[in-house]
Amino acid sequence: MVLDQLTINKKRLSKNIEQLATIGKLGETGVCRLALSEEYKSGIEQVKQWMDEAGLQTRVDHFGNLIGRLEGRNPDAPVLMLGSHIDSQPYGGRFDGTIGVLGGLEVVQTMQENGIQPEMSIEVISLCDEEGHRFGKGLFGVRGILGKLDSDELERSDKDGITRKEALYAFGADPNRIHESEYAKGVIQSYLEMHIEQGPILEASNAPVGIVTGISGPLWLTVELTGFAGHAGSVPMQLRNDSLLGAAKIITSLNDIVQQDQSAPTVGTVGNIEVFPNARSIIPEKVTFTIDLRDIDKERRDRYERQLRERIAAVSEQNGLHYKTKEDTNNEPKFCNKEIMQIMGDESRAMGLEAPELMSGPFHDALVMADVCDYGMIFVRCKEGISHNPKEFAADEDIAIGTELLLRTTLRMINQNI
Repeated sequence: MVLDQLTINKKRLSKNIEQLATIGKLGETGVCRLALSEEYKSGIEQVKQWMDEAGLQTRVDHFGNLIGRLEGRNPDAPVLMLGSHIDSQPYGGRFDGTIGVLGGLEVVQTMQENGIQPEMSIEVISLCDEEGHRFGKGLFGVRGILGKLDSDELERSDKDGITRKEALYAFGADPNRIHESEYAKGVIQSYLEMHIEQGPILEASNAPVGIVTGISGPLWLTVELTGFAGHAGSVPMQLRNDSLLGAAKIITSLNDIVQQDQSAPTVGTVGNIEVFPNARSIIPEKVTFTIDLRDIDKERRDRYERQLRERIAAVSEQNGLHYKTKEDTNNEPKFCNKEIMQIMGDESRAMGLEAPELMSGPFHDALVMADVCDYGMIFVRCKEGISHNPKEFAADEDIAIGTELLLRTTLRMINQNI
């Protein structure tokens, strides 16, 4: 497809992405816009202003989500929702999540400018705390509107001891009224999300966009091992209760477990580790570390989880350690709606593209939306598959093509009432 055939406003979209990246700017190209932070609040205010200027009905709910609504001819009909998130990792890039929110806004703005009023209403949503870095559990905003929060959700605290409840108050929301922001069952008919791929497949295929088939289900665990501190020079090796040694054995085992079937997309990661007392000449007494286990095959992931838990117990016994495991997140894999995928395929071919189909290893807000409605996802090529890094990059041209496909998919879905 020739870029001058686009119906969306590529220049406006690129300008908005560039301007939003100045809020929470990190170095030359990075972004740090943690959920419910001052930078996040400023970003939400900026996107809300653009939504207001586009003529949408806007509101910020008590979960910290921003919603812009294009009213349909039948306001009581279930809505088509387009969205993603604008919160980031602490060392993040400027495209992750952002292109889905601003691309969704560009879709409805283009519809407005072409006099298209859909039968159903369309909502563009920026969902709060997809990333989960600040409070240790992500997908907060989407779980919130669907009534899926944990009982202790608001008491989770960040590294400075600020609870999510306190952060919501500081943001301007009222956590005592969060139930007012929940969506009733059946209100959301379908959900579309555009996102950078965060992987290398599209670049290797020389394809600007791809069609997602499904999202791997993440299992997040926190493991705590407790041994006994002693002098590093005087305690014989065979008499030690070294929690860091135990952690190293478990981490190595995780790596072996997830690679049993090297043709499978299973991944396992230890991304955070804390050692106490963290001193050169003291045997580590306590180690706390995180485990991130993901797979598109739930049965295989469950099997690997059982093997991992057995290994944690065995290593702890062999090394004289006490252990505790805490489950932080557990989501099943979810597959995209076949009819929506077919529409995306048809429309991409009409644009002169052959969009590959691919699964998503990273989770997205769509993973939770799949519990209540049909969903579809478009991936946009990103350079070298880099993400959660200031070097994350997606070309304006690719984002524009993805947004055009999002627009065409939206128009087909509202015409077919999908």
